[in-house]
Amino acid sequence: MSAEQDKVFHESPSRGVSLRKVRNIGIMAHIDAGKTTLSERILFYCGVNYKIGEVHEGTATMDWMEQERERGITITSAATTCFWREHRLNLIDTPGHVDFTAEVERSLRVLDGAVAVFCSVGKVQPQTETVWRQAQKYHVPVIAMVNKMDRTGADFDGVVEEIQTKLGATPVPLMLPIGREAGFVGVIDVLANQAVYFDKDENGLEMRYAEVPAEYAEARENALRHAVECVAEVDEEIMEIFLADEMPDVETLRQGIRRATLAAKIVPVACGTAFKKKGVQKLLDMVVDYLPSPVDVWDIKGTDPNTGEPITRHVGDLQPFSALVFKIMSDPFVGKLYYFRVYSGVASQGMSVYNPRTGKRERLGRLLQMHSSQRQEISDVYSGDIAAAVGLKNVTTGDTICLEESPIVLESMHFPEPVISIAVEPKSSGDRDKLFKGLGALSDEDPTFQVRSDEETGQTIISGMGELHLEIILDRLIREFKVEANTGAPQVAYREALLGNSESNTKFVRQSGGRGQYGHVIINLIAQERGAGIVIENKVVGGNIPKEYIKPIESGIMEAAASGVLAGYPLVDFKVEIIDGSYHPVDSSEMAFKIAGSMALKDAARKAGLMLLEPIMKVELTTPDENMGDLIGDITARRGSIVEINSDAGNQFTRVHAQIPLSELFGYATAIRSLSRGRASYSMEPSHFEKVPKQVQDKVVEKK
Repeated sequence: MSAEQDKVFHESPSRGVSLRKVRNIGIMAHIDAGKTTLSERILFYCGVNYKIGEVHEGTATMDWMEQERERGITITSAATTCFWREHRLNLIDTPGHVDFTAEVERSLRVLDGAVAVFCSVGKVQPQTETVWRQAQKYHVPVIAMVNKMDRTGADFDGVVEEIQTKLGATPVPLMLPIGREAGFVGVIDVLANQAVYFDKDENGLEMRYAEVPAEYAEARENALRHAVECVAEVDEEIMEIFLADEMPDVETLRQGIRRATLAAKIVPVACGTAFKKKGVQKLLDMVVDYLPSPVDVWDIKGTDPNTGEPITRHVGDLQPFSALVFKIMSDPFVGKLYYFRVYSGVASQGMSVYNPRTGKRERLGRLLQMHSSQRQEISDVYSGDIAAAVGLKNVTTGDTICLEESPIVLESMHFPEPVISIAVEPKSSGDRDKLFKGLGALSDEDPTFQVRSDEETGQTIISGMGELHLEIILDRLIREFKVEANTGAPQVAYREALLGNSESNTKFVRQSGGRGQYGHVIINLIAQERGAGIVIENKVVGGNIPKEYIKPIESGIMEAAASGVLAGYPLVDFKVEIIDGSYHPVDSSEMAFKIAGSMALKDAARKAGLMLLEPIMKVELTTPDENMGDLIGDITARRGSIVEINSDAGNQFTRVHAQIPLSELFGYATAIRSLSRGRASYSMEPSHFEKVPKQVQDKVVEKK
């Protein structure tokens, strides 16, 4: 922190821990890399829990939902607070399954740093790449933890290499494993030049320090030299020492590593086995030493809601209050919980706050410090802290709350579009109201879960990120809202796109005795590249269409795009130029021009020609070599394409990377289990949208 920052940085005397000693961190990784197990060990070693919870036994503190304990996976991110070396750690354990990627997205938005957990056998897996990109998007510095070093096939060097090649990062190992697989007994602290063993008691509470074994001395020297070289490339102070052919002392090098980590130029790497309770305390030391405090994230950038101009706040309890609501949860005892991160100022119970999105004042009711699903009432939440509030009304995920006299809009989050839908209906007419209440509450919680009514069929359609996502939603309806529902077959969220460009000259004229309706629009419709979105440009000159009718035309175009033209799916990636038209001084109205805009888009789209796009999933399949032929044949039968095959997973297993249409993946888990006798496993995540083959498109359009 610079001297200039020191001058304006103020803390409230009533806060318990200095801002410099706060760490807001997340645990992120691919499914089954060991995030929740690591979180449980952290809570144990920090003294929060006196008994270690286990995921496989359903006793993990951070997996508090019944669905999580039954399935052994994390579904919702859980927040807690603990202390290590007099530092306060606000910890969020995030899910690894791709269906719950929104939980990771919104957690990373409010965190200052993250620990990325890697399975020493699986190395860099697909969802690891996804969460890594999310961390980069929000400029979150990362420490890597190579977990499960006791497993057969553990490969520390292989993980480090893939962090560099697949993630494009600069890994700097600061811990090296002593032994591997069943022989893994401890770690080497590269900077301190000592071996650390965890064999004094079964819970690994006491660490035994010793000299580095002779056979590891060269590896430790190489790791130290590598660390100095990597930091010297990005840090001037270390570079000067390095160019003078000197070796920086441990503390100087530690500070250089911290600066390089905060700048996201390097990734410090730790190792251990959370399940066998080895290496966790040394990882906590690295979190304290190298991940940022809120003070390190000095500039809080936002916009002025009144002018749209960028404005900047700074960290500190005496700054004007601003916070971001990043998560909403329904609690059966206190109602809705609104999780928020305070960026500047202090939140107090009962204080009045302002929501710039709605332009309305709200009142903070009870303030709660969360420990997973447990709550502790508190009176104040200080700058840099994470807590939950009760009593807010018109607030959604991503909203800023601030002081009305000092308004600011902080950067929100962007969530992926749902890719799978099913129809639901209550099992009995008496359950109808309960069903809609439950669906409404769940969609408030989860931005990637959407509920809509199909105008043609009258059905209620729910959409999510995958089969597991919707399965969990239906399970929660039964358990939390006591309502059972019948469901239809899953439906894929197709998109419509243009084959070419066209124009339309459309008039909407209605005469019904009195005042009529008149709207006349001429548009150019231009196909855009994938992912370009929708752009509408007004090129009308000479007042042929008055300005007050342009917005209704745009609204009509957007509504027509949302309902589609070919088969009722949203039309995407196009540009509309409104180039001319005419109006009637008496009969023209906003409604008439809105209808004319809608008709013009549909007419132009039909002229241009339309195609369906389907979601393509990136699939990673790990299979025994003997079953590879059957599984590759199955991928081909599902219209999939093989991208890459790697035979480096160890133990006669092969890793297959493929791209397969989502519509062909329903029931895939059952299929690969039967083809491999339960030995193969897979993971998938959305990749992109691609044109549907004609025979498939004809079937989809016919069904509609």
